[in-house]
Amino acid sequence: MTTVALAVTDGMLHFELALACEVFGGAGTGADASWYRLRICGPRAVRAGRFRLEPDDGFDRLARADTVIVPGWADIDREPPADLVDAVRTAHEAGARIASLCTGAFVLAAAGLLDGRRATTHWAHTRELALRHPLVRVDPDVLYVDEGSVLTSAGKAAAMDLCLHLVRLDHGASVANALARRLVVPPHRDGGQAQFVTTPVPEPGSHPLSDVLPWAVQRLDQPITVEDMARRAGMSARNLGRHFRSVTGTTPLRWLLTQRIRRAQELLETTDHTVDAVASATGMGTATTLRRHFHRTVGVAPDAYRRTFRARVGSLGETGAGHRPSRS
Repeated sequence: MTTVALAVTDGMLHFELALACEVFGGAGTGADASWYRLRICGPRAVRAGRFRLEPDDGFDRLARADTVIVPGWADIDREPPADLVDAVRTAHEAGARIASLCTGAFVLAAAGLLDGRRATTHWAHTRELALRHPLVRVDPDVLYVDEGSVLTSAGKAAAMDLCLHLVRLDHGASVANALARRLVVPPHRDGGQAQFVTTPVPEPGSHPLSDVLPWAVQRLDQPITVEDMARRAGMSARNLGRHFRSVTGTTPLRWLLTQRIRRAQELLETTDHTVDAVASATGMGTATTLRRHFHRTVGVAPDAYRRTFRARVGSLGETGAGHRPSRS
């Protein structure tokens, strides 16, 4: 069983803290004994906003966890506690995967874990993170950054994106998608946080792509061009590209490729289709094309992905073991 340790101290943001507890310690576990073992670790009883939290263990437990989550740090103008910073650094040196939610990136930066790495945080604080820690390659436009053993997320809702990404890495897309459905959140959001800086998140049916996006998803097994989508949306290809940037944060073709890869992941996990059949069903054409795009996007070949994340259709918890062995 994989152990997830939530590092807590006074001054943490309660939204991100509760979100991590829900993903790794609550919803979606079902009867599956291979789900995460969540431990809340802190020096003493702590205050998070209006809430009081009693930790399970001290900070020394972080070094024996597989994954350490650092929630948002409320007051970025104040240096995070030295014992928290030291414990996070020690856990990383011991081999733990470290992930920060929102302004928790300031804790990781203080521990030196982001030096030379790409990272993000809430868009309102990316400039401050870059100024205070010049060795960090701050990316203000993304929802989260995966640097392997160190991961960071943007603000608030992007913390959920990163948590679901971790579940996807450990248990596969089918489990992450099923968990997202139970939590009533998108399993994966396209684009970056730049789309939320000056414009509100569009409500379903309230933006120019509300018809064309589901139309394209239902036809992933067919050739679809930008011109096809533009005709469906009743606009020029140039206007379509502008609206795609505004709504999804990416281009029409990149968005379409992402949908095809997601469909391929689900088919590899839940069916016995050959790679050629999966390529055909996702509009990739040939197995060679699928393998090239799949490896570039997911990081492994389709066959290796299937062996690692083969899910039995049914219960959320009925899945093969992920690739991160337990350290506890």
